[in-house]
Amino acid sequence: MELVDFILHCNEYIGQFINDYGSFIYAILFIIIFCETGLVFMPFLPGDSLIFAAGTFAAIGEMNYFLLLVLIILAAVLGDTANYEIGKHFGRKIVDNKKFTLVKKEHLDKADALIAKYGGAAVFIARFMPIIRTIVPFVVGMGKLKYSKFIKFNALGGIIWVTLFLSIGYLFGNIPFVKENFSIIVLSIIFLSVLPIFIAFIKNRLTKK
Repeated sequence: MELVDFILHCNEYIGQFINDYGSFIYAILFIIIFCETGLVFMPFLPGDSLIFAAGTFAAIGEMNYFLLLVLIILAAVLGDTANYEIGKHFGRKIVDNKKFTLVKKEHLDKADALIAKYGGAAVFIARFMPIIRTIVPFVVGMGKLKYSKFIKFNALGGIIWVTLFLSIGYLFGNIPFVKENFSIIVLSIIFLSVLPIFIAFIKNRLTKK
């Protein structure tokens, strides 16, 4: 429940972190985004909503927009790279270990399907899909994609993903309606992000029938 509360009210938590830790907020955000993208067993951490919320604080001068942009892009790209390496060196052992249940088979199957359909572009597309964006680098690291192709889509996806959500938060996050309905906005972001996965699942089920 605490995690759900953090995701839905991450703007309040960021404000509290700024009050408590000052400039260390940049390091905190870096670590969270790095872990969300880089550790295959932590896909539940907020990514989209946290970047959006950070943009709202940059808009009121509590944080530097350009410093945030550089640090979070770096965290996202390094995170995916670390995840790729984990998949490359330990992926098969993790998947075959029945005691390791944090990586769900259904998520691996969805990541596999995305890669099979879009190839290297799946790394870019997955950036905009919660949970799946953490699984895809891990799967391609297991031998589905060459690193030279992976890093291109990784960097491009990281740059566009962070720039998009940070800029939306910066431009629109402090509109009274958005501030008063932040939880609804976060839920809307999550819904729109997972909608393509849901549609693909339905289409797959209909095709099988």
